[in-house]
Amino acid sequence: MQRCVILLKKEKGDTVVNVKEVGEVYECEICGNVVEIKTVGGGELICCMKPIGRVE
Repeated sequence: MQRCVILLKKEKGDTVVNVKEVGEVYECEICGNVVEIKTVGGGELICCMKPIGRVE
């Protein structure tokens, strides 16, 4: 079983912000990990060394 670490990339001067609202859902296209946002802090979600996309 593959285990991935989900990171929130938020660096000083980082212009990538895809986490905007509580309740948003994101899914990793590689391993299938699903994340629901509980607290907004900005930044970019990374899983399997790639940004993960929002589920519409």
